[in-house]
Amino acid sequence: MPGYSLDRDDYLKRLARIEGQVRGLARMIDEDRYWIDVLTQISSVTSALRGVGLGLLDQHLRTCVRDAATADEDQGDAKIAEAMNTIERLLRS
Repeated sequence: MPGYSLDRDDYLKRLARIEGQVRGLARMIDEDRYWIDVLTQISSVTSALRGVGLGLLDQHLRTCVRDAATADEDQGDAKIAEAMNTIERLLRS
């Protein structure tokens, strides 16, 4: 079971808000809004997306990784390695 299925509706609402923010960014560009305002909004969208990603990661660690580590040490190690690779990708972005 994917970790996000526990709070699917919450994630979908958050992503819909982010989608609205991105449409707002397009309008800002179209209206030649001040560049600092555009960059501020980009920062807000980036932060919101990072929050969704961290929430998914948190749920994955608390469900899949914990269950795998409890069931089998090798399987747990594999899930931890998978999570670490994902965290590294998040930190690079």
